[in-house]
Amino acid sequence: MTPFVPFALGGLVWLLWRTVKIVREYERGVILRLGRLVGTRGPGVVIVVPFLEQMLRMDLRTITHDVPSQDVITRDNVSVKVSAVLYFRIVDPAKAVIDVQDYSQATSQLAQTTLRSVCGQVPLDSLLADRDRLNEQLQEIIDTSTEPWGIKVMLVEIKHIDLPADMQRAMARQAEAERLRRAKVIGAEGEFQASARLAEAAEVMEDEDIAIQLRMLQTLSQVGTEKNKTIIVPLPLDVIRNFFRTR
Repeated sequence: MTPFVPFALGGLVWLLWRTVKIVREYERGVILRLGRLVGTRGPGVVIVVPFLEQMLRMDLRTITHDVPSQDVITRDNVSVKVSAVLYFRIVDPAKAVIDVQDYSQATSQLAQTTLRSVCGQVPLDSLLADRDRLNEQLQEIIDTSTEPWGIKVMLVEIKHIDLPADMQRAMARQAEAERLRRAKVIGAEGEFQASARLAEAAEVMEDEDIAIQLRMLQTLSQVGTEKNKTIIVPLPLDVIRNFFRTR
């Protein structure tokens, strides 16, 4: 075997490695020929002409990106820190290569500025209570801006809202006052219903003398079970009058 054979075999292996590419199911290969875009290939076996063509692999799976905590001043001048999580994927690999330098960094920066802008337009109560509406608004704005880059933003979720310590104490006092108010309202409603029932009972007893006597007997039976030595029982005049009538 001549010394030329190992070099030839090595060159052939290197040529095959540069020519034959395996693109996975979740990938696409963007082909540049002498610097010009010629199309997207894959999945499967892709043939790339050495020295003339270059293939850039693009992952089409959903990417999860944490949006760092942002300093936000709400519409009612409350300073908070808001963080979020962003879900996006590449839908047009050619645009993600040609139209933007770094699609991941660009999407992240856009998400940060949009988060500050949207959260700064609402008061603190809306920021805490209307997260679903704000998430939809963030997703729509970011997705519209990234569409020319071939990026589809599927979901944006506000993850954490960090309130100042004095604001947390104020909200705790407000929640406690709200609970006390509800307790008083429920107690007053119970008293009102009880008074209404007592008024109805009084009307029945006013029309039926025997009802008053039965109520007194029930009260005496309850008092007798408590082992009292002396029991003073007031008798209404109607009861005494009925007693003399029976005589």
